[in-house]
Amino acid sequence: IFAGMEPGSSAVLNRDNPFYDRLARAARASGIERIIGFGAHEGADMRLVDCTLGPSTSKVAVSAGGLRIDYRLGVPGRHWVINSLAVLGAAQALGADIGRAATALANVVALDGRGRRHEVGLGAKRFTVIDESYNASPASVRAALETLATMQPGKGGRRIAVLGDMRELGVRSAALHAELEEVVRANGIDLVFTAGTDIMHLSAALPREICGAHAETAERIATVVTAALRPGDIVTVKGSLASDMRVVVEALLGLGGEPARVVNG
Repeated sequence: IFAGMEPGSSAVLNRDNPFYDRLARAARASGIERIIGFGAHEGADMRLVDCTLGPSTSKVAVSAGGLRIDYRLGVPGRHWVINSLAVLGAAQALGADIGRAATALANVVALDGRGRRHEVGLGAKRFTVIDESYNASPASVRAALETLATMQPGKGGRRIAVLGDMRELGVRSAALHAELEEVVRANGIDLVFTAGTDIMHLSAALPREICGAHAETAERIATVVTAALRPGDIVTVKGSLASDMRVVVEALLGLGGEPARVVNG
């Protein structure tokens, strides 16, 4: 994030990034005079002191130049917490009131394809859909599954992930997809459905009791997933945009006897 390019400009950079020093040098070489680092790193200007991750919101404590700021963030997930530090860094760079900016973060809502949560169904037969269908990378899939792990299914429900291909990963694509098996197990995901070409390497790596099914296309897996659902399930759908996982989201949202209700958007 760059706040202006004139003399006195600031750059807001992730202090946890292993390439932070290189990025900071490049920013200074471009004429940026002030670097504001954010993250959990002890040297960060906007430093994460503590956070409590909930199923729908997070409580966050930040040290901003030695001043502690406590606030609530309106969306769940540690990745959103780190993003909120970047927002506060940008506010500081622009000379805005950081306290007011932090308070306003309670009103942040998830967007379509980027974590928007829906309740679907009628009465006790409800289930939850988390739409993460806009993009996917190893880091963002990990974040989505970690967020799913914080959520409590209804009685008899399960934590389910429906995953499509992560695109543009190059020669390591097969290995990076297979390595998601560790993320799935670490976060207690009960069932995983996959759709695509490279994501089949994850399907092959999963224990049989966790692997729901694999299909070549989103359209085919949507049929399988909708048939497998039961009341109380929480379903996260994620994949790169080109993997068409939005098809799965739309199929799930269409199952209820009434329009799906947006929970955090």
